[in-house]
Amino acid sequence: MRITVDVDDAVMKELAIITGHTKKSPAINMVLEDFVKRAKCKEFGRLLFEGAFDGAFEPGYDPDKFDK
Repeated sequence: MRITVDVDDAVMKELAIITGHTKKSPAINMVLEDFVKRAKCKEFGRLLFEGAFDGAFEPGYDPDKFDK
């Protein structure tokens, strides 16, 4: 997908240094992918904390019986 985004030049320079990418698109894609992964990990952690997977590794566990 192509989009137009205004990014501060100083931020892009830092991003290039941090990611190691000299091209803008790969650097931005790397950051966006990382953001999505972190958000998913945060949600998974919340589910763990709330006990969503309690007993998941016990014999006879049926994930379809879990109330969401």
